[in-house]
Amino acid sequence: MTNPKASRARGAPMPITASVNYHVKSDAPPAFEFDADGVIGQLISPELITTTIKVDDLRNTKTQPNFQTDGITFIKHASEITQFKDEVSWQARYEQELRALLRETIGAVDVLVFDHTIRTDDPSAERRPARNVHNDYNAHGAEQRLVDIVGEKRAQNFRVGHFAFVNIWRPVGRPIQSSPLGFIDPHSMDIDDWMDIDLIYPDRRGQILGVANNPAHQWFFKSQMTPDEVAIFNIYDNGGRPHLAHSALDLPGDDQVRVPRKSIESRTLVRYS
Repeated sequence: MTNPKASRARGAPMPITASVNYHVKSDAPPAFEFDADGVIGQLISPELITTTIKVDDLRNTKTQPNFQTDGITFIKHASEITQFKDEVSWQARYEQELRALLRETIGAVDVLVFDHTIRTDDPSAERRPARNVHNDYNAHGAEQRLVDIVGEKRAQNFRVGHFAFVNIWRPVGRPIQSSPLGFIDPHSMDIDDWMDIDLIYPDRRGQILGVANNPAHQWFFKSQMTPDEVAIFNIYDNGGRPHLAHSALDLPGDDQVRVPRKSIESRTLVRYS
């Protein structure tokens, strides 16, 4: 993706202001603890620092990221599914659409869709937008997830080739009016910006990648995304293709929006030829 500063020098609109919550590095690995102390729903979070950032709106620029080099692409893709309520009624058909989409768009040969998360930005919602700057897997977590999905024997076949975890994010119901999903240009990040974050559940442990603040980060998003638009972005790629740090963005005026953001994020395991 072209450097956003260079784009603005050619007359592109100035970035907008938003806020995100960066992680803080510490001697001990930071952790999210779920159902802490045996209390269902109780969450203990690691230290986060709310930070004001500048973010480029790709809706207003000709410069667009490329999946092959940047690990992300935004495309138009209308779905036959408009309601994501009863899994029995929509999941099989939607997953069929996603498999065809990833084969056509990013050149995947095999696509396994293994998870869907519906998020609503409402205090009463079961899952709200994630407001910590993160990536869904570190290398260890990706390897473990691979085995969880396909088993150790089949995982060996994936490892000798090119495989990846790829997410597909789509608005649900209506255009996104608040807390849109934002991304950091992977070429603006340093390796030291990343840190392992433990996920501690009553019966298991996992790990994700958290991100520390770096003024060099170049943030971008696409405003007013509709249910006929999707973001396809890399979470892990054993061939070295970039993965994307991301977070919900808090924008000025979000508290005035009457219809909360609703979105569905689908996680996939893909294999390339």
